[in-house]
Amino acid sequence: MQRTAPRLTRILACAAVPVMLVVAGCSSDSGDSGSGATGSKDKASASASATPSPSATTKKVEPAKFAKLPEACKAITAKETGALVPKAKNKNGTPAPSTDPASRGGCSWNGLDDKGVKGSQYRWLDVSFYRYDSDAALGSGQERAQENFAKELAKIEQTPGAKQPVTKSVSGVGDEAKTVAYQLRKTDEDFVYGSVVARTGNVLVLLSYNGAGYAGAETPSAKNVMDGALTAAKEAVAAVAAANK
Repeated sequence: MQRTAPRLTRILACAAVPVMLVVAGCSSDSGDSGSGATGSKDKASASASATPSPSATTKKVEPAKFAKLPEACKAITAKETGALVPKAKNKNGTPAPSTDPASRGGCSWNGLDDKGVKGSQYRWLDVSFYRYDSDAALGSGQERAQENFAKELAKIEQTPGAKQPVTKSVSGVGDEAKTVAYQLRKTDEDFVYGSVVARTGNVLVLLSYNGAGYAGAETPSAKNVMDGALTAAKEAVAAVAAANK
């Protein structure tokens, strides 16, 4: 009876306080075992909510549009390469070495068209392809191609010795494209350059076409050179889509 009276007094006192306080301080006579179990559950719940789920930490990126690259030396038709480089040393083109053909490739044509007493015309055509995969840490293939588009364009614009480079945006060549026209003095001749940087999906196409007149032959016009570069670039871009059908 001596223990019952104090216990009854405490129960009555608890009944008079708010419910939230009853839960905190008026559980039972069994010590802290009940409140300890509740605290462990609360800590576990807090820990679980603080730890992000795998889906929350995994960055989703857009899938790469193209999985393949075209065969570089066949990306531009023989008819076009024959018109741009009439006396190419290798009419089939010279492939650029690549340790990863699925991600990069290139081809070039060059030759000297001897006009006899009228001099000679030299031409060089070069095309390169770069494909970017989507990566959770680096971004989508399209985003990576866009970033490198700007970098490759800047490299061309900063060509050592280039005279008055002019950059222009053009339409109808992939998703985005820019041209860079300039002249460069080498081998005691003025070479005229027409360069194109184009992006189609997650693939970059870099094309350069240039020429010079030797032994008194006229220097090719900037317009003719750029027109040839754009025609070849359009074929190269189309070849990317064709390779992924």
